[in-house]
Amino acid sequence: MNSRLCRKLGIEFPLFAFSHCRDVVAEVTNAGGFGVLGAVGLNPEKLAVELNWINERVNGKPFGIDLLIPQNMVGKDSDSDDAELQGSVPEEHRKFVANLLERHGIDSSDVWTGKYDDRDSSFMRESGAAKMLEIAFQYPIKMFVNALGVPPASIISEAHSRGIVVGALTGSRRHAVKHAQAGVDVLVAAGGEAGGHCGEISTMVLVPEVIEAVQDYDNIDVLAAGGIATGRQMAACMAMGAAGVWCGSVWLTTTEAETTPAVKEKMLKAFSANTVRSRSRTGKPTRQLQSAWSDAWGAKGAPDPLPMPLQGILTRPAMAKVDKLAEAGHEGAKQIAAYFVGQCVGLMNTEQSVRSVVYDFMKDYAEAVERLSATLADQVPAVAHHG
Repeated sequence: MNSRLCRKLGIEFPLFAFSHCRDVVAEVTNAGGFGVLGAVGLNPEKLAVELNWINERVNGKPFGIDLLIPQNMVGKDSDSDDAELQGSVPEEHRKFVANLLERHGIDSSDVWTGKYDDRDSSFMRESGAAKMLEIAFQYPIKMFVNALGVPPASIISEAHSRGIVVGALTGSRRHAVKHAQAGVDVLVAAGGEAGGHCGEISTMVLVPEVIEAVQDYDNIDVLAAGGIATGRQMAACMAMGAAGVWCGSVWLTTTEAETTPAVKEKMLKAFSANTVRSRSRTGKPTRQLQSAWSDAWGAKGAPDPLPMPLQGILTRPAMAKVDKLAEAGHEGAKQIAAYFVGQCVGLMNTEQSVRSVVYDFMKDYAEAVERLSATLADQVPAVAHHG
């Protein structure tokens, strides 16, 4: 496809794949799209392993990295690690999670012992993110994206000095303008249909609103995101003025995905109505598969979720144990097991390879554009005459 963004990044098709799975990233890049590794949850050493693995398999083709550097979170300006922040998690919340697990036949006694989760939210702070990017800059990444908030000025400057495109997710017109003023190159306009962290405005409304908001910034490209799983949806977004699409959920039911078998089975059976927007996983609103977990946190009398990163420190070990037990066939764990996914889960009905998903996108997109072009074919002479 001949577009400014495709030329800038050296890609054939502006399908951007966000995934925590390195296999997905490499496969999308090799199929002509642009893979973006979601690095939240990694430390610098693990990030180096993942980027080296991808780099060895894409033969010089472009790929990127996505980090989470929120502007607002507990301990943002401190040097505390997650072990120190554990003491800030109220006992009421621990008891709530413990009771939820035990009602489903899961022993909670070892959940917060460090056995199930080794993530460190310090890498979500600017100083920690800088350490991650110090590693990433040793590899030929073409794009860095911040998933939550305006990227720090120091990181934008460093990326630009290396010729790396800077992107950011946005869920509103107001935030889009802030990103543009900060010097971001690519805005990912993520509608409320999206999986993971999302706002409330629908993709169909948000995309043209963001494009209009940044129209005076000549060098900004806007990607559409939120509930997109087909080429015809991509064509609709391109018709609104988007330079491409950013997809995360659609890869979760592929053969290469990191999704656990129990959750993947749930997704393949789910309808679009089977997702909920909840703060129960991270402390900020995220769209996820409905389960006994989200039901419990949404029930009357449930405690209010903690702010980021405390809610994640509380819930990640519990959900990691749930996933492990669900994979082993534990029925109670299967009822709780869930993952972040968008409303397009209702369109994700068969397990297939990543490459076949990319090719389906290309074919569906081409057919949609052809259908759209056909609606004008017979009208062109009349339009010319009246002109």
